[in-house]
Amino acid sequence: MMPELKKKQLIEFWRENFDFTEEEIGAFASVKREDFISEKIKDYAYEDTPLPLIRGKTISQPTTVMIMTSALEIAPGEKIFEVGTGSGYQAALLARITGDKGKIITTEVVPELVEFAKINFKKSGIKNIEAYEYDGSRGMEKEAKFDKIIITAACKDFPQPLIDQLKVGGFIIAPIGNKDEQNMIRGRKLENGRLELDFLGPFLFTPMYGEYGFEI
Repeated sequence: MMPELKKKQLIEFWRENFDFTEEEIGAFASVKREDFISEKIKDYAYEDTPLPLIRGKTISQPTTVMIMTSALEIAPGEKIFEVGTGSGYQAALLARITGDKGKIITTEVVPELVEFAKINFKKSGIKNIEAYEYDGSRGMEKEAKFDKIIITAACKDFPQPLIDQLKVGGFIIAPIGNKDEQNMIRGRKLENGRLELDFLGPFLFTPMYGEYGFEI
């Protein structure tokens, strides 16, 4: 099946089964997933499945990316921090929704992926993203505080530095659990610094590495 047809079918499926906003669906429609994967698997760009990148990393399935994006309840102009750039696809969707006045700071520990993502952002004409080879599990104090934070790798818990760097009322989302199974959890930061949690169901992500991640 042609990629564009598959893309339209995915959008129709979401409109029937999810409460994604038109802004979220519009971001998906405008960002080419095929620009964020290797040439040899471009025909699979709009299969609703994870696809391989390098060093055991993957690009998440489109529905998972959309669920996480939607849960953040993004508004134009927000500053968002991402742990786990991968090929840059998730950051690209966030950048489209926040718009020119928004800012996405994204971090990745695999240097080849950082370079790949930067190329992909340029290809997509997206300018409001800054990508760093950096242990994002520690946050980024110089850029704090953030309206929203997204972790796109499995972690044992929300790292405390990220909670500290999140604005009151802001959302943080991550797949929390062990290396074999996780639950997608969204936390909203309260005035007392604690998180009010929503559980969005079971997911499976590759592990987060770094000071607050899993042992390599």
